[in-house]
Amino acid sequence: MGIYYNAEHRVFHLQGPNTSYVIQLNKNGVPMHAYWGRKVSDAPWDGMLDFIERSSFSPNPYPEDRTISFDTLPQEYPAYGTSDFRHPAYQVQLADGSTITELAYVEHRIVNGKPKLSGLPSTYTEKDEEAQTLELVLQDEKSGMCVVLSYSVFTDHDAIVRSVKLINQGGTTLRLLRALSGSVDFRHDQFHFLQLSGAWARERDLYRRQVVPGIQSVESRRGSSSHQQNPFIALVSPNADEENGEAYGFSLVYSGSFVAQAEVDQFRTTRVSVGINPFDFEWRLEPGEEFQTPELVMVYSDEGLGGMSRSYHRLYRSRLCRGTYRDRTRPVLVNNWEATYFQFNADKIENIAKVGQELGIELFVLDDGWFGHRDSDDSSLGDWKVDYRKLPGGLADLASRVNRLDMQFGLWFEPEMVSPDSELYRAHPDWCLHVEGRRRTEARQQLILDLSREDVCDYLIESVSSVLRSAPITYVKWDMNRNMTEIGSALLPSQRQRETAHRYMLGLYRVLETITSEFPDILFESCSGGGGRFDPGMLYYMPQTWTSDNTDAVSRLRIQYGTSMVYPVSAMGAHVSAVPNHQVHRMTSLKTRGDVAMSGNFGYELDLTQMTDEEKAQVKDQVEQYKDIRHLVQFGDFYRLRSPFEGNDTAWIMVAADRSEAFAVYIRVLAEPNAPLDWLKFRGLDASARYRVEGSGAVYGGDQLMYAGVPIPRLHGDYQSHVWRLVRV
Repeated sequence: MGIYYNAEHRVFHLQGPNTSYVIQLNKNGVPMHAYWGRKVSDAPWDGMLDFIERSSFSPNPYPEDRTISFDTLPQEYPAYGTSDFRHPAYQVQLADGSTITELAYVEHRIVNGKPKLSGLPSTYTEKDEEAQTLELVLQDEKSGMCVVLSYSVFTDHDAIVRSVKLINQGGTTLRLLRALSGSVDFRHDQFHFLQLSGAWARERDLYRRQVVPGIQSVESRRGSSSHQQNPFIALVSPNADEENGEAYGFSLVYSGSFVAQAEVDQFRTTRVSVGINPFDFEWRLEPGEEFQTPELVMVYSDEGLGGMSRSYHRLYRSRLCRGTYRDRTRPVLVNNWEATYFQFNADKIENIAKVGQELGIELFVLDDGWFGHRDSDDSSLGDWKVDYRKLPGGLADLASRVNRLDMQFGLWFEPEMVSPDSELYRAHPDWCLHVEGRRRTEARQQLILDLSREDVCDYLIESVSSVLRSAPITYVKWDMNRNMTEIGSALLPSQRQRETAHRYMLGLYRVLETITSEFPDILFESCSGGGGRFDPGMLYYMPQTWTSDNTDAVSRLRIQYGTSMVYPVSAMGAHVSAVPNHQVHRMTSLKTRGDVAMSGNFGYELDLTQMTDEEKAQVKDQVEQYKDIRHLVQFGDFYRLRSPFEGNDTAWIMVAADRSEAFAVYIRVLAEPNAPLDWLKFRGLDASARYRVEGSGAVYGGDQLMYAGVPIPRLHGDYQSHVWRLVRV
């Protein structure tokens, strides 16, 4: 592992455990993309780049060398306007109104470790020997704009991590119109384009299609990463499956509007571009100012989609997530939302907690409705003061009553929002995102606080922190239930209004950094109407996310499977809820609901006091089972075995890092008459070891379990499940 520079050939070679990434400077100092893929030797070789004259429609910027046209060459951070007609990675408008810049090499630095990004979440190291970082310093001589391309490689993780800093070293104002985090040019177009798309309650469906000439793109213009599109794409070889083929993943560590696209050009090469969405974006750089892009995490795998996913899982679990709960198993919880909605009092909450304690549940979470006069979703957001009508003794009394049951106490917030019917809005009507003279569009009867403002951020920090100091709270669910409209700020001047959305994200990250640092022992869970902001940016502050508001077990098969393409199962909140399900009204067995939810941070979202004795006994068994396997959920390797997007069943397995134990789950959706006998092949086990199946006592060789498989029991009825608990003997 390391970063090597060959001065004679002007080649930078970045090596991870199994990956190489090669950059070569051309004779004019423009960084060219030479290679990314399976690890190769560090000796430079001839023919890394082809310099061939194509046609007059691919112009030559250097008259003395007609073999050079940026329209035909792979580049590291391409511009538009000097012979490259593809989408650029950046665009800057100069004082004269032009948008032509030419970046050339000035110097480079190779440092141990990985520097932090100013104001933004990012992957990190705990010791300098865990990574090396290359900083390529480029400059446009005419404007004085300096661009620093940053690349980090890890000792233990196969990932190339990129970001860009743009600095105005000239004497006039520059206007950034486009500032992406990374661009990669591939030599061919033999790829499938993979994306995670959906809607509220139907997040992260997996879509895959052949790339074709032109642009294939996913993006958000909603001010958040969104339910509709996730800030992740992959290019995979046409033959790639879970175990075989090449996969190139691109994951943006950002929670706002983004774009991720692949452009196939006339020569059938493919350019991938990822970063902040340039739509409705602009950033003024005064002399001496700088702009930092979010981080792009790129993963290459020659072991198919599964290999790519596990590289992301290991990196994000250990070097993106932070805090006390990064390395600690998470508690089993019960949340009162679907049990009571807004209609509860302290006695009702305590009664649910009492039953939870009897069943082995470790954490009670009080959801929406505990503050202001919040009897429905049309008031009180922003007024983070206890409603003493419902909780006469306040949060401290309720938390104490829950703690006496030997349970922890957690709380729901939606800090980024404000209700027009609230004390906060009446006192500060200019504190929301708005454009003067325009309507203030509401969603869920609420507006969005303007987190581009320092005073608003300070209010949030103090109001939320005050509540967290008032009671022994060990868990926070941080919700956000609408997207941005009328994106404007009362404090920004007219020429900076298009900075509002990104300044909002910087403000949010400051708020989260401050609060999570002050309360390191609180487990924070991100939520945005479920999975509307399930992205690496939020995972940096909160190690888990409520995966979807849709808690139906069958719907969750697709949601959790798609999410696992890039995010570890330790990041997914997954609960058992009541039936008929509140979102799709499906009836599924308590066993199936439990088996699906156990592949995440497990809990219940229903009224435990309404359960029969038989159901309570089953819940108690589920809780005990989850406590036995949750270390596999939190720290094991995840293998997808069967896809809900390809058939009538779904299966996966979680395997300990040392392959000593595993937990496999199989779900069959619809019953079929006279169905064929079927065997399930496991993955990730030690082929030379023997494993006992807990419960049955049967012993199999690891090779048998992976290559021959185990018979799937005959399951009767729709929506049935079966699990295997394996222990090496």
